[in-house]
Amino acid sequence: MEAYIEENIKIQSIFQNYASSEDILPYSIDEAFLDLTGSLNYFYPQKDLDRKEKLDRLSRDIQKEIWSETGIYSTVGMSNANPLLAKLALDIEAKHTKTMRANWSYEDVESKVWAIRRLTDFWGIGRRTAKRLNKLGIFSIKQLAQANPDRLKKEFGVIGVQLWFHANGVDESDVHDPFHPQSHGIGNSQILPKDYERQEDIELVLREMAEQVAIRLRRRHKKAACIGLYVGFSKKEKRKSIACQKKIEPSQLTRVLSDHVITLFRQKYQAGAVRQIAIRYDNLVDDVYQSFSLFDDTEKIEKQEKLESTVDRIREKFGFVSLQKGSSLLENSRSVARSKLVGGHSAGGLDGLK
Repeated sequence: MEAYIEENIKIQSIFQNYASSEDILPYSIDEAFLDLTGSLNYFYPQKDLDRKEKLDRLSRDIQKEIWSETGIYSTVGMSNANPLLAKLALDIEAKHTKTMRANWSYEDVESKVWAIRRLTDFWGIGRRTAKRLNKLGIFSIKQLAQANPDRLKKEFGVIGVQLWFHANGVDESDVHDPFHPQSHGIGNSQILPKDYERQEDIELVLREMAEQVAIRLRRRHKKAACIGLYVGFSKKEKRKSIACQKKIEPSQLTRVLSDHVITLFRQKYQAGAVRQIAIRYDNLVDDVYQSFSLFDDTEKIEKQEKLESTVDRIREKFGFVSLQKGSSLLENSRSVARSKLVGGHSAGGLDGLK
């Protein structure tokens, strides 16, 4: 993963030889959108070349430099229309062409976009969305494009209308002004390296994850008033996963949140080997919010808050593993192993462990 990141940084640097940083939008660890509108005439001023030809030549130059500097073959999806068609050109066609480039425009919607065979091959449509579309009698992108947008809005809300526009090749997104969804909660997930069959081992990992997300809460100066839990079973179990949540008094204390997670787990779990788990804290409030009941030991709560704050500061200065519970030495503990991973691909997000 570290090598992957290093190569990605090199490629991002190459992009800046052809476009300004404002015209580059990293989309994932191995994809990016480039707006080359302002670069075409600079690199190819010939008036006898149209925009499509200039874009193809400039994309070819970028491919060659990436290969020359890194040895990596790259694919390019292009469009003079919008980012969506460029993305579809990349995913559907470019990977299978000799040049590893493809350009889709509005003129290609009926012949190429509508020709996409599986709904799940289309950007933004997963298996669940595809099933819901199937229930509406929609099994292809062409059928989606010709569906009644009002019916789609009734079933999916504004997302349904967006799917209808996309199926017709219409996309108003802007590389210079990307949409950033507002998060109202903090969560984390992980796929376990093996089936966890003993309940005590499952609870051990749940407590570790509850702590990790609690650290993130404190870093953001938030408290959670709702906890959510997901438990996915091993394939051999052939049973439905657990997905549940409960409201709690706002808290950011590891001990309190961990206890709530375990209580919720014990209420729902009966038996079975587990392979995937996720924890989420929602309904966040500022950490200045505080409420006590007549039965709370306020002095004990304040001591716990100071203790966890001290532990957080030590970990921030010396690393997450500088202070660990004895349980982290157990065979099935995941906290130390996950703290050594890079990025979120293997750990479902490592913020709180770094």
